[in-house]
Amino acid sequence: MQDMETEIKTALSHLNPDVFEFADESHLHAGHAGNTGGGHYRILVVSGAFENVSRIMRQRMVKAPLEQHFRTGRIHALAIRALTPDEFFNRSNP
Repeated sequence: MQDMETEIKTALSHLNPDVFEFADESHLHAGHAGNTGGGHYRILVVSGAFENVSRIMRQRMVKAPLEQHFRTGRIHALAIRALTPDEFFNRSNP
C-alpha cells in the first residue's frame, strides 16, 4: 500500500502541479473529538489549473479526487492551500 502523501499526489496528478507539499499533522490532533482514526494532513498545490478559478472551486478541485479517502475514513481533515504559479512564485497571496 502507498503512503498517504503518494496517494494524494497521485490523485491530484491531473492538476499537473508545479509544486506539491505535504505535511502529516495527525500527531497534533490525537484524541480530538470526532476523530475516528483518519489522518490530518496539510497540502500545498500550485497549479496553472487554478487560473481564473475561485478559491472555493479550487478547494473542490482538490477534494473531489480524494472523496473516497474521506468516505472510508483514511482522511479525517485536510487543510488545502491551492495557488496559481503566479500567486505562489510572486508571493502575492500569503
